[in-house]
Amino acid sequence: MPLASPPAELGIGEVAARSGLAVSALHFYESKGLIRAARSAGNQRRYPRSILRRVAFIRIAQRVGIPLAAIADALQALPAERTPTAADWRRLSRGWKDDLDARILALTQLRDQLDGCIGCGCLSLKACPLRNAQDALSQEGPGPHFEG
Repeated sequence: MPLASPPAELGIGEVAARSGLAVSALHFYESKGLIRAARSAGNQRRYPRSILRRVAFIRIAQRVGIPLAAIADALQALPAERTPTAADWRRLSRGWKDDLDARILALTQLRDQLDGCIGCGCLSLKACPLRNAQDALSQEGPGPHFEG
């Protein structure tokens, strides 16, 4: 007896179960243009099986800190909005590495400088690396320059 072939399309509940996402998350992704569904005659969302790879791509990109807007831009740049391939991931991730490196450096500096600033009260001292990076406020004179 031959095995039945899997359905060409999946309902939203099936996509949610297979991807580990809530249905509301899939609705959110759709509202942001990250995924698309066709509609059945009964107005139910129907997704191609390839949506599972696309959703996995989105989740992995989010997990490494890529903003949804950047993910959406990357997906829209793919020909005919096709599902990302391993080669697409390599290309896109190379482009995201510089941004991630810059954010890692900024967070590391913040972490390392945080204890020197807590309790100072004004957070706009001439030497404050958190609110006055590279001493940008020194031209405005002494004292606080930001209101709480």
